[in-house]
Amino acid sequence: MSTETFEELAETFDFLDDWEDRYRHVIDMGKAMPPMEEALKVPATKVEGCASQVWIQPVIDGTGPQARFDFQGDSDAMIVRGLIAVLHALYAGRPVSEVATIDAQAQLARLGLDEHLSSQRSNGLRAMVGRIRAIATEAAA
Repeated sequence: MSTETFEELAETFDFLDDWEDRYRHVIDMGKAMPPMEEALKVPATKVEGCASQVWIQPVIDGTGPQARFDFQGDSDAMIVRGLIAVLHALYAGRPVSEVATIDAQAQLARLGLDEHLSSQRSNGLRAMVGRIRAIATEAAA
């Protein structure tokens, strides 16, 4: 259960056999993301539990369980910006009621990220997923 964008990403990762190439691709995805406005980088959007500075600003289109989920995100670390872009591919455009049902760990494992991230980065990624789920769950209520 993943978006077309995430499926395309998984196919790209299958094509890139070398982890260094995958790492560079994640960083390039982060560089390609539109920058988040400085005014949105406030304590309310900051994700706790990340070694880097990370901000996630929800962008919900509509109301109730069928509202569409999206978000802006940013980080002071290029690889983390890339991980935010990966999460964007996984979650953006879904109904808020579906976001919490996605097995992010299993989906990200398809990319091999679980094997190649440091424990600090893995913890930060889990914190970002937790934040995204909390935002969507609140919006679905």
